[in-house]
Amino acid sequence: QVQFGESGGGLVQPGGSLRLSCVVSGSIFSRYAMAWYRQPPTKERELVAAITRGGDTKYGDAVKGRFSISTDNAKRTVYLQMNRLKAEDTATYYCNPDVPLETIVYWGQGTQVTVSS
Repeated sequence: QVQFGESGGGLVQPGGSLRLSCVVSGSIFSRYAMAWYRQPPTKERELVAAITRGGDTKYGDAVKGRFSISTDNAKRTVYLQMNRLKAEDTATYYCNPDVPLETIVYWGQGTQVTVSS
């Protein structure tokens, strides 16, 4: 059974930080590069960051230099450290394998991040 347990979201002021976590079912974590996606209000879902099993990372242009993705293999957990948050980072954040967005059929509940003063 596919499972993604996203957590760590909340309300934060501009310039603040949050760390998101996603516990991934074992079969998925051991087979795929993992990614964080987000869906801002009234907008399409987009890739935020991804990490391969070897630790190579990539980031969306909007978050480069501010966000950092990492994993803890023993805990089957993917993290997203978000620094210098901006209002435009407000979105629901999800984790999933790093595959073409249109091929993803299952999404977890996500975790809401709201950046506001």
